[in-house]
Amino acid sequence: MIRLLTTRAPRPSNISAVHQKINSFVCSSLCGFSAQAANQTQQNPSSINRPSSHFDSYMYGALLQRCLQNDDPISAMGLHCKILKRGNCLDLFATNILLNVYVKAELLSEAEILFDEMPERNTVSFVTLVQGYAQCLQFFEAVGLFTRLHREGHELNPFVFTSILKVLVSMECAELGWNLHACIYKLGHESNAFIGTALIDAYSVCGCVDFAREVFDGIRCKDMVTWTGMVACYAENHFFQEALEAFSQMRLVGFKPNNFTFAGVFKACIGLEALDIAKGVHGCVLKTRYEYDLYVGVALLELYTKCGDIGNVQQIFEEITKTDVIPWSFMISRFAQSDQSEKAVNLFCRMRQSFVVPNQYTFASALQACATLGDLDLGKQMHSLVLKVRLDADVFVSNALMDVYAKCGRIEDSLELFEKSLNRNDVSWNTMIVGYVNCGDAEKALSLFLEMLENRAQATEVTYSGVLCASASLTALELGTQIHSLTFKTNYAENTVVHNALIDMYSKCGRIRDARLVFDMMNERDEVSWNTMISGYSMHGLGMEALKIFQMMQDRGHKPNTLTFVGVLSACSNSGLLDEGQAYFSSMLQEYGIEPCIEHYSCMVRLLGRSGHLHKALKLIEEIPFKPSVMVWRALLGACVIHKNVELGRMSAQRILEMEPEDDATHVLLSNMYATARRWDNVTAIRQSMKKKGMKKEPGLSWIENQGRVHYFSAGDTSHPDMKVINGILEWLNVRTRRAGFVPDCNAVLLDVDTKEKERLLWVHSERLALAFALFRTSSGSQIRIIKNLRICVDCHAAMKLISKIVQRDIIIRDMNRFHDFHDGICSCGDYW
Repeated sequence: MIRLLTTRAPRPSNISAVHQKINSFVCSSLCGFSAQAANQTQQNPSSINRPSSHFDSYMYGALLQRCLQNDDPISAMGLHCKILKRGNCLDLFATNILLNVYVKAELLSEAEILFDEMPERNTVSFVTLVQGYAQCLQFFEAVGLFTRLHREGHELNPFVFTSILKVLVSMECAELGWNLHACIYKLGHESNAFIGTALIDAYSVCGCVDFAREVFDGIRCKDMVTWTGMVACYAENHFFQEALEAFSQMRLVGFKPNNFTFAGVFKACIGLEALDIAKGVHGCVLKTRYEYDLYVGVALLELYTKCGDIGNVQQIFEEITKTDVIPWSFMISRFAQSDQSEKAVNLFCRMRQSFVVPNQYTFASALQACATLGDLDLGKQMHSLVLKVRLDADVFVSNALMDVYAKCGRIEDSLELFEKSLNRNDVSWNTMIVGYVNCGDAEKALSLFLEMLENRAQATEVTYSGVLCASASLTALELGTQIHSLTFKTNYAENTVVHNALIDMYSKCGRIRDARLVFDMMNERDEVSWNTMISGYSMHGLGMEALKIFQMMQDRGHKPNTLTFVGVLSACSNSGLLDEGQAYFSSMLQEYGIEPCIEHYSCMVRLLGRSGHLHKALKLIEEIPFKPSVMVWRALLGACVIHKNVELGRMSAQRILEMEPEDDATHVLLSNMYATARRWDNVTAIRQSMKKKGMKKEPGLSWIENQGRVHYFSAGDTSHPDMKVINGILEWLNVRTRRAGFVPDCNAVLLDVDTKEKERLLWVHSERLALAFALFRTSSGSQIRIIKNLRICVDCHAAMKLISKIVQRDIIIRDMNRFHDFHDGICSCGDYW
């Protein structure tokens, strides 16, 4: 967490050149060092050429030293001008002081000019400018100056090695420290605590813990900084037990830990989940008065956050110094990530009132909270603040802004930010892809995915999950299988999140067997895996299979949640498992402590109503402890239409229209119910009311995918270019089914017309047109998959069963409620839908 709000400089593109320079230096060092150079390294590292006896040099040197101590580069520049006018009377000692002034003030160009004009230089001169380059993130120049230092024969003292090791760590080339280590060993510096600590840090960054320990053991006089470095090395590389042991040994030999030591120890305690040990260390912190330190405070915040001790977290946060942005960012991010978005936003506002300037991580967390809340106005205000502090180009902030606009329904604004962004990463692409999927524009999401691949951006599990979800919503099986193949070429073929998305995609595309195959091949399953498989079986009307998965889930030690029972009750409802459904509904609160929500009540009302227990369903609605939603009443209305209970259906429709007066689906269901009861006057009245209100009945549509194209059909459609062939196949099917004993169910036509016209209308239903098209456009024996936006009618259902036997083809139809898998004259729903 301490490193959360600090960033490393970008890795230089010419790393090979750096590597070459370091290797060149080492080779010459190991082969050409004289005994005299080795002896020089034993002298005082701060030894320098003392100034001459000239009064001006002493005087100016003292004045420059005062400027350095007072951090006053302006006065130093003035003195430098006077010195130049007097003929540059500074000796090496005073010139090094002036060089240090320029470096500390980040006046690097002035420092470079001064360095180049120096008549003589020593190790201090070079190390000072190396530190200046490192301070200004010009690491390659720092490495070049280091090689020049050696080439010119200057002393290689501990300050040289520690400075260049820090440069290598900063430029993420710490692995090159191994080369320097050889030279350090040759010169006999391996026991120096100053150099040893720098080597431990370098090996820690590389993950070479064993080498770091060897360096540590070789240091003769270990100090507190050395011990702290070793503790931090263990903690950062997840050697948590070793970190605590090193801390204990440090205390035994008499060293008192500092703030950085405590930060490393708390990280180890978090890794081991050793709360009792952590509390003991916290007591040590209180004794040594480090509880107000920023680093210790943040480590304590993370410790108690992981333990769920919110009381201690808030108390520590209030006690520590909050003039720095780090504790604020930590708390805001933790609130945002733990579904406490309002607290995150309130804390951000409080931070602004405390005059602490937020950084990119603060904004990213606060914007995440805005996105979760769906608060567009607050998101816009933060966007304005981002522009004021010029953080809009930061990739973390821009990604968070895209997410805010996408989740608030302003996907166009997200796209505008995305197109303007110059620093896109995988999160940028994923935010847009998932945003379009959630907004219902699956085609745009898939288009962005193709663009992402063309731009050679690295897809992640979030990417594949998003595009598989898009394929599922479009029921684009061919595209979904291609994406599945693509995952095998990456490291995500065994990823749980990707597997869950694959189960969902295959289930929604009618391939429940493939979904089960993916499920069985998973090495690790989470709650989403089980819930998705249960819902898949439910969607296909395979209620008993869904209940077997539910039982298996419990046997494997997974605890069901709210969504699990939605899938279980839905499976019972789709399969007519009344007794099982009632038993599971009762067990929710009694055995699992889960309070039923509106989705559970809707499933039960649908189950009771579809089973013919309409009054029990009505009684259950009356017992709901909160206001029933439109979903519940619509479930009862649907059951009333099936069982032709006009009065109860009319009451249900009235309740729905009280909440949603413009709901066209309710008007249509009510009209169908009256038509089934032959109450044509009521049908006419409803249709006239709909016309007066400007409402239209949703037309019945069916569509089928063939060779990458989607073909749409509506009832009675004559616009398709292959209509002549389609009509011919329909006529052939009509003849064949009648020979097999099929009798049309004219009750499915809710119009007041004669029987012959009703039979004609039945044969031009959209799903039959799609079926006829598929029979001549797809290969013989292949599976036919049709998607329908409305519930399949009774006559079409009976016809499809018979046709599947006649043509010897599997026909899968997904209507608005579920899948129907027709095979050899039988439907998977068991004629219960």
